[in-house]
Amino acid sequence: MKVGFIGVGGMAQAIIHGLLSQTKIAPADILIHSAHTSTYEPFAKENGVTAMASNVEVARSSDIVVLAVTPNVATPVLQQIRDELDPKRHTLVSIVAGLSLERLEEIAGYDLPILRTLPNLNVAIGAGMTAIHGNEHLTGKVKQQAVSLFDQIGSTVTLPESDFSTFSALAGSSPAYVYFFIDSLSRAGVKHGLTKAAATKIAAQAVMGSAEMVLNSDDNPFALIDQVSSPGGSTVAGLLAMEEAGFMTSVVKGIDATIARDKKK
Repeated sequence: MKVGFIGVGGMAQAIIHGLLSQTKIAPADILIHSAHTSTYEPFAKENGVTAMASNVEVARSSDIVVLAVTPNVATPVLQQIRDELDPKRHTLVSIVAGLSLERLEEIAGYDLPILRTLPNLNVAIGAGMTAIHGNEHLTGKVKQQAVSLFDQIGSTVTLPESDFSTFSALAGSSPAYVYFFIDSLSRAGVKHGLTKAAATKIAAQAVMGSAEMVLNSDDNPFALIDQVSSPGGSTVAGLLAMEEAGFMTSVVKGIDATIARDKKK
């Protein structure tokens, strides 16, 4: 199976790095092209993937075509490759934010199997979270192959397109918020005498372990909070101080603002 990427920006590179780390797809079977020669040719050489001369060549030579361009050029790019997309052979995967399945079908062809996706950057290390939604022609083995690309580099969740903005806030933007939280924890550690490097390592490991606990537990996060909080203890004192400062409210407001901004695009 050959996977072609049209567009080699940050998210496409993250997906490719994640796929290469899993070693299930040979580097030579990943085909790439971008309008920016100075970007995609060095990337191809550094990672052993195959640089193609044009978008048409990528489409012609691939089984799965990943549309990874910016929204403003997605339509002309799809129009350019449309005649190369054979519904009996090709699957189109889009990571273009804001481009609906209906619009993808309108431009690329109504009979073509299409998977719309919204991955986050953690796919680069095999720990991504990707929202997916396929059209009616994406079924059986074809669907399995397309979805497996993202299952290899993290987890997937099938959502209606109407929920993609919410997903974007919870998974796409939230790494920045988690980094902010980790940095805040580490700065508190520095305030109390730790080096920044030591405090950051401690905070990051604690956040990673806590996330694993949530994923591996049948309890909801609040029940896990209770397990850590001894009556009259220091953890409860810290939680109350955070909530007094508006911790939960600030998180919800941040997500609300992210969703509102995304829907204006």
